[in-house]
Amino acid sequence: MTEYQIEANTRRCAVSGRELQAGEKYYSVLVDEAGKFQRRDYSCEGWQGPPDGAFSFWTGRIPAADESRRPKIDDEMLLDCFQRLDGDPGPGRVNFRYIVALLLMRRKRFRFEEAQSDGDQEVLFLRCVRTGQRHRGVNPRLTEEEMAAVQEEVFKVLGWQ
Repeated sequence: MTEYQIEANTRRCAVSGRELQAGEKYYSVLVDEAGKFQRRDYSCEGWQGPPDGAFSFWTGRIPAADESRRPKIDDEMLLDCFQRLDGDPGPGRVNFRYIVALLLMRRKRFRFEEAQSDGDQEVLFLRCVRTGQRHRGVNPRLTEEEMAAVQEEVFKVLGWQ
């Protein structure tokens, strides 16, 4: 099983080298370089969309130094949400579940094992690090705009916005 370490935000644009400022919107992307995920952060001006071969991308805002931290996220609640959406074919539900899976990977609750093609779909296989249970999830291949919209919806549900 492969464990992926995702670096923290660099607070520097990968294109211009400019330092990203508090409150500024940024884009982050994970690319596979020699079997290891590398994170790249971009300013809005430097973002031209995800590069070829990108595994995942998302958007966020650089927090202010004095900004209060986001509320604690309950991993069990995220896992419960992920499991409850299993088998729901609704496109909105598949998209939501995918973003929750990415959050669970980012929080190191899930480990990515492999991706397989199933007809015209890409299926991700993830393993829960605490229980060892293997989960399956569909990559809905969201566009940049769809990814941002679903991420915003998930964050609202989590009370992050």
